[in-house]
Amino acid sequence: MKFWWYGLMAVGGFGFGLLADKRPFGEGVLLHPLVLFFIAVAAALLVVRAVSARPVPELISDRALLLGCCTGLGLFLIGNFFAVHVLAIR
Repeated sequence: MKFWWYGLMAVGGFGFGLLADKRPFGEGVLLHPLVLFFIAVAAALLVVRAVSARPVPELISDRALLLGCCTGLGLFLIGNFFAVHVLAIR
């Protein structure tokens, strides 16, 4: 059950990181792609909670939740670096 969590956090973090430099949602602090990424994660966890009718820590351990969030943050930064320094070569 944890592997899909890590995979989705990695893909989501990297994807939002690729968008971070352009700020497609606006210039406000709450519209920064990193903030929106974690809002999307929270919304997805609420959906998982509602659909499974069980607390999320029964499905994904607390440690896995924390490591998944750290993975998402790390890959957000890698995606941002990739977008700024690799894709911006002209």
